[in-house]
Amino acid sequence: MALEKYSVLVVNGPNLGYLGQRDTGVYGTRGMDELSAILKKDHPGLLDRVELDFFQANGEGRIIDRLESAWQNKTRGMVINPGALTHTSLALADCLGWIKIPFVEVHLSNIWSRDRIRQQSLTARHALGVVAGFGIMSYIYGLQAVVDCLDANNTIAEDE
Repeated sequence: MALEKYSVLVVNGPNLGYLGQRDTGVYGTRGMDELSAILKKDHPGLLDRVELDFFQANGEGRIIDRLESAWQNKTRGMVINPGALTHTSLALADCLGWIKIPFVEVHLSNIWSRDRIRQQSLTARHALGVVAGFGIMSYIYGLQAVVDCLDANNTIAEDE
């Protein structure tokens, strides 16, 4: 039996369009352009399981519009790094709560080791889980977790 290929949206919030170039001491030197290469080289089986769609916006409204579009298009899962909106956006948290697309929240840095406001996540309460502190690899770990959860839900559905 062939494994299902899932549509997964990877969302990056404000200031994440320059990963690998911006604040490299905090966020690392690897950019999102390297994610596909890492997947191809080190995780080809995972890459075979997903149809990835990447989105980045600095504006909260654009991100919410994209999430609502993902809901309309029946996107199966998401990996999201809301950036600073993690700590400030009730609107984003509300959207993630109602669209009910399974997602993993990811952060390049360990948000709990940073300043106090960054230790709070308004969006994580709707997430399957949070991966933080592993640089660009946080996305890969988050993606693997999304696929594992979707597989587990499909197995449960098949058993019923």
